Amino acid sequence: MSAELGGVGHVGSMCQWCHIRQLLVSVQAAAVMAGKRGALIVLEGMDRAGKTTQCKKLVQALQQSNRPADLITFPDRTTPIGQQISAYLKSDTDFEDHAVHLLFSANRWEMVPLMKRKLEQGVTLVVDRYAFSGVAFSSAKQGFSMDWCRNPEVGLPKPDLVLYLQLSPAEAALRGQFGDERYETSAFQKAVKQNFEQLLKDSSVNWQVIDASQSVEDVHKDITDRSHKAIIRAQSLPLGELWKENLNQSG
Repeated sequence: MSAELGGVGHVGSMCQWCHIRQLLVSVQAAAVMAGKRGALIVLEGMDRAGKTTQCKKLVQALQQSNRPADLITFPDRTTPIGQQISAYLKSDTDFEDHAVHLLFSANRWEMVPLMKRKLEQGVTLVVDRYAFSGVAFSSAKQGFSMDWCRNPEVGLPKPDLVLYLQLSPAEAALRGQFGDERYETSAFQKAVKQNFEQLLKDSSVNWQVIDASQSVEDVHKDITDRSHKAIIRAQSLPLGELWKENLNQSG
């Protein structure tokens, strides 16, 4: 008898899980039918600011609130281009600096078809680093202008929200694993921070600053609140193209 009851309990749990899955699928299907696209939300900032942790927590929170969401990380080290970037970052190989920047940009462009498809399906994309990191890091090198670094990124899907996790280089250096990769030196990170501060002045991008020195949970709450607003706002707007406005103005 007890075995039979255990079996009934197991079946009940399975049915409950099936019901939850059906609800999640129906939510996503409803978004597609209504023509409501997902939002493109980017987390940016210096190394060790906590972006990866916060991206994962945001995706989990959105999924738990029945909002379809996926995580994308740049560089995507799983592609052939990404594998070359990974070897470079670990100092296993060397590339000329201009070629490195273009590799990072190509790594973003190769993901664009997938990104657009998911957004059209009503999936919100949470992106760990994007074109802004490419510009901030490359232009921290001697002889690189922001304009040159920005040009290969013009026309990428434009984020609905860019959250900049603000943290001083001194605080970042105290966090675990700082210094493991090529760009993680205090002097270079200071230059990167200055470049991010320049990018933050661009009114064509929806930048919002987050104090990354707060506790992990406080940062998460701040990010989640702002992201929910961006998701609602994005549903009624077409997906834009990054920095196209700047190009048109200069032309």
